[in-house]
Amino acid sequence: MRLPPDATLDDALRLLGLTADDADAAFGLVAVAPGRYVLRVTGGAAGRVDPDVAEVFSDPRIEPQEPG
Repeated sequence: MRLPPDATLDDALRLLGLTADDADAAFGLVAVAPGRYVLRVTGGAAGRVDPDVAEVFSDPRIEPQEPG
């Protein structure tokens, strides 16, 4: 999603139409490039995000691989 450089998690949630309960506050709003940010949201919240506003990517669980 694109936001201004001084954007906050609250700004992102407002843009996406989500609540604080929809997002992982501990993960926060992470700048990945100038004006581009990522945040972690619940699966239900991801389904409500307007694709014209932000891209949704999965965050698969990483688990140890069985030896073998």
